[in-house]
Amino acid sequence: MKRIGITGPTGAGKTTALQALAELDAHIIDADAVYHALLESSATLRAELTARFGPSILDGEGRVNRKALGGVVFGDPAALAELNAITHRFILAEIDRQLRRTIVDIISASLREGTDPVPAIGVIKDKNLSLQAERANLLVRSGYSADALDDRPSCPKCRDSGWIGATMCDCLKILCTQEQIAELSKLLDLGEQSFDTFSFDFYSDRPWPGEPISPRENMEFIHEVCLNYARKFGRFYFKNLFLTGAPGLGKTFLSACIARTVSENGFSVVYDTAVNVLSKFEEQKFSRDTEEGREARGETRRYLNCDLLILDDLGSEMTTPFVQSALYTLVNARLMADRRTVISSNLSMDEVRRRYSPQTASRLEGEYRVLPFYGEDIRLLRKQRL
Repeated sequence: MKRIGITGPTGAGKTTALQALAELDAHIIDADAVYHALLESSATLRAELTARFGPSILDGEGRVNRKALGGVVFGDPAALAELNAITHRFILAEIDRQLRRTIVDIISASLREGTDPVPAIGVIKDKNLSLQAERANLLVRSGYSADALDDRPSCPKCRDSGWIGATMCDCLKILCTQEQIAELSKLLDLGEQSFDTFSFDFYSDRPWPGEPISPRENMEFIHEVCLNYARKFGRFYFKNLFLTGAPGLGKTFLSACIARTVSENGFSVVYDTAVNVLSKFEEQKFSRDTEEGREARGETRRYLNCDLLILDDLGSEMTTPFVQSALYTLVNARLMADRRTVISSNLSMDEVRRRYSPQTASRLEGEYRVLPFYGEDIRLLRKQRL
């Protein structure tokens, strides 16, 4: 990565040069901009400057008047050195804060978009290297060694850079997973829900009317399919799952188990209800030029682009002609892009065929592994045993 330093007096064209570089996708770090922002936002910095240079540097609203401050220090080399010593300490701290936050911010943003965070992390890697270079430059200019503020790294492998050469370090992979789980937990109660904690105790081992095996045997089979689907995500024989059955049989629990395991393996996962998902497609269509419409476009991109979409409670939405069309678009687009989807529904496949268009029903039945849940309502059984 090439680093370019630009310096010069006021009016020499530094800003114009920076703008030209920015148009070439260069990452710009402007220490002056950091300093100006701190003058506005940091009460501690204002207090230190006022204590050293007097209240005459403040304007009528208590803000630092840079012109007045310049009048105090620019004719006094000792005062200018003191100003630099104070401000550089705050600028360095702010750059360190940005270094700590940039990776988390970019991962969170990528996950909200439903896209792979790795390319974006590569961009932010370059940004962090630039921030580190600017920090080192400020330290050297202040008479310190470039590594004077370096702490002992928490990760000895990558020294907290997140990378070992061109390979992402395990510590950054763990951070990606933590952010993915945090995003999922906003809508899906992951809690203690995992394949290891799944209990078969409430599923009867007696024959169930009209079914070849008992609810317990059926659930053991479904559990095994879902477990392998999650652990071998992207490599499992079945690309898409359709979980169907009455409420209270464990569909949402197993969806959460799949979400947790797939996200822990580094894939982007989006969970949402059919009502929410299809309403976003509607907002995108009919509220194009509003803030809600722009937000809806971002959400629909997540649904279309994530590695795994978990669409919960299909059939709870109002089935209008537009909803029919949106559902087909979602299902077909993800199939065409070879992206995986798990759908849960209280509808049987017969009800799916009656409710949705033949094109949608055909894709759900032909491209998804249908897993029928049956048995007694687990929620009611738990309540009765309390």
